[in-house]
Order: sequence, then structure tokens, then C-alpha cells
Amino acid sequence: MTAERSLMIMVNIPAYLSFQLKLVYKKYLIGNDIFTPEISQCPNSVKPVSYKARVRGLILFAIAMYSIYTGGAFAQNQFENELQKKTDSLLAPVKAKDTRDELLPNDVLQNLISPSGWGGFGTYIFGGIGGDYPQPYRARPDLISFGGFCIGDPQQEVNVAFSINITEVSKLSDFSGNLVVSRQIFTGSSISAGALQLFANPNQSDSPGSTFYFAFSHAIQTLPSETDGSSKLTYTIGIGNGRFYMKSPDDIKAGRGAHGTAIFGGISYELIKNVNFNTEWSGMNLGCSLGIKPFESPLAIGIGVTDITRYSSDRPNASFSISYPLSIKR
Repeated sequence: MTAERSLMIMVNIPAYLSFQLKLVYKKYLIGNDIFTPEISQCPNSVKPVSYKARVRGLILFAIAMYSIYTGGAFAQNQFENELQKKTDSLLAPVKAKDTRDELLPNDVLQNLISPSGWGGFGTYIFGGIGGDYPQPYRARPDLISFGGFCIGDPQQEVNVAFSINITEVSKLSDFSGNLVVSRQIFTGSSISAGALQLFANPNQSDSPGSTFYFAFSHAIQTLPSETDGSSKLTYTIGIGNGRFYMKSPDDIKAGRGAHGTAIFGGISYELIKNVNFNTEWSGMNLGCSLGIKPFESPLAIGIGVTDITRYSSDRPNASFSISYPLSIKR
């Protein structure tokens, strides 16, 4: 396995971060409450994270979790991180039930390489697959698969999403987990706190530790979408450690520095109904993508180009993610 980029699929998120992780979902509403998700990443030959660094990460996550409850209620293996970033997009907003007079995100993928502040709505399970080509500093493609569930009403309390990543798809090995907690706050806005790359096996992945992040997302209220109750334009800004901050050994060797920005974010605009154009900064690099919801189905598809700048990686690469949700409670 090649060395993975610093750890959110973003998000993530994330997973970003997941995940994205991401972490984060979209609700598809045509008579039924069915949803669509997004997710996040780890490096090869990296030193274990120090005790102080782990404590700082836990403090960051604890502060983010505290802010959610008081509001009311994927540096790791280079390739794994790349693919974990693609899954940040799979833990993404599933257009939440509009019980308030506001515009919410549309039901099309909006984050491919970074987490979102939007989370799930209700109870459902989801799964999918993502990949990119070529791997950073390598010539081969590879895949990551994932599956999970979410539960909870983010308008009344919080929504909690948990997912499992399988980085070695062909061998069904190299597992890790993502946890994302989200809550809708003031008009058209949501926050999330996530933990990515949990429980990674050090014998399979060289991840030095988990990634923690906090994200805020807002749907612009003056630009209604062609989808009822939705906004054409949304944005996200967040901060995290791990995949959002620590560069890979290959980046360091290539003279691209040891750290990213820790800050990530993105903008998503609806080009036509069921098609979004997304621009994101993952904390490591810039990416552009299309989110597509083919036909009138809850299937979520993302395709794009990442690593556009020379801030990290050795060249741009093509990325994709596909996910599908299944409602188990309306």
C-alpha cells in the first residue's frame, strides 16, 4: 500500500475529517423520507503521534461536541487518505426535512474531498465505493468501500452517523471507522463535529492517529433552487488536525513542506436541476467536482479532479464516489 495523504470525504470529513467523511447527508423527499450520504483518510512510514498531539486532537473534538449540544440539544497512509477524502462526500447533506421556514441544501452531492456541516436526518443505512487515479506519487488506481448508518433529528436534538471504511477492497481488510455528530442551528445553517480513521489497525495502516474536525455550513437564503425548499448556493468552512494538517512523507521528501492549512472549505452551486458544481480546499489541495443525482433516485454520484495545485501531491488526479441510502424509519 502506498503512503497515504495526511488525514477529511473530508470530506468528508471526513470526512471528513471525515469523509467525508466525509460524515454528512442529504435527504431525498418525494412522498418518502429517503436519504443520500457523504464521507473521509492516513501516511506510510510516519512516526507515531505524540501524547500531546493526541490530547490536542481530543480537546478539539470535545470543544466541537460541546458547542453542538449547548446549541440545543480523511497524516496517514497516502493512498488511504486520498480515498478517505473521497468518502467525505458520501457522508453528506441529505436534504433535511424542512420544518422551519428556510432554504436547505439541495439533494445532490456537494462535497467530494472535505466534510460538510450538514448531517443526516432520520434513520437510514448507506453504502458505497470511491476511488481515484492515479494515486499520489504512484501510477496505480485503487478503491475504498464503506457502509454505515445514521439516526436522530438534527433540528430537535442531533443526528449521529457511524460508518466503516474498507481500504483494501480486494482483500476486505484495513478497516477503520468514522463518527459524525451534526445539528442544525440558525436559519439555513448546520454544524458538525467528526472523528475519522478511528480504530485503524497499525499493522495494516500506518496512520499515526485519528483525525478530528469541526465544520459549519450555510445555505444562501436568497437563491432558491429548482428543487422546492432548497438553495442553489451553499458553502462550508471548517478546521481539523490529521488529514487536514499533516502532509505525507512523499510531500515532505518532494520539498512541499510538512503541514497543510488545517482550514478546509468549499462552495457548491446548482448548475441545473440535479447537477451541482463544487469547488473545495481540503486543507492539502484544491479540487473541483460535479455532484450528480441521476434520474429521480437517491443515488449520489460525484466525479472530479483533485490536487490541482502543487501545494501537495505530484500531479492532479481523477476521483469518483458513488453511494446509496436506504431509509429504515420515516
